[in-house]
Amino acid sequence: MARLAPKELKLSDCDRLELQQLVNRHNTPQQIVVRAKIILLGSEGKNHGEIARTLDISLDMARLWRNRWLETSDRELSIFQRLQDSERTGAPVKFSMEQVIELFALACSPPEDYGRAISHWTPRELADEIMKQGIIESISVRHVGRLLEEAELKPYQSRYWLTPP
Repeated sequence: MARLAPKELKLSDCDRLELQQLVNRHNTPQQIVVRAKIILLGSEGKNHGEIARTLDISLDMARLWRNRWLETSDRELSIFQRLQDSERTGAPVKFSMEQVIELFALACSPPEDYGRAISHWTPRELADEIMKQGIIESISVRHVGRLLEEAELKPYQSRYWLTPP
């Protein structure tokens, strides 16, 4: 069975020049350089196999970036943006910014105000209290710890002064 030739890549002189400048620039990330080379070789009529052998990359990578280049041709993107990785979807955000802020406000207030017989908040106590108040339905102790760490909040080192000593 005959193989289909890859879709033709046509570049304007301006696009070709910009791609070549990306390749030649010393501070261009190497993954962008390889992708630019894929496009340049594709525009010279090379197929996926030839590109893969020339650049010592996988056939799938050559195919992916030719196809991605063609798919983004109708969008208002710069050459550099067209060579970037696609956005990764990832897991949806579980907590709203308001819920996280309420957690931080709780961490910055004295535990005694909430009937806790402790001197400082721990991630476990914070998780228990935030769920008890119904602000967040369910949150792990470890996630509370990560949120506090990202915000550089250390309730176990805080002193709760309502009035100066």
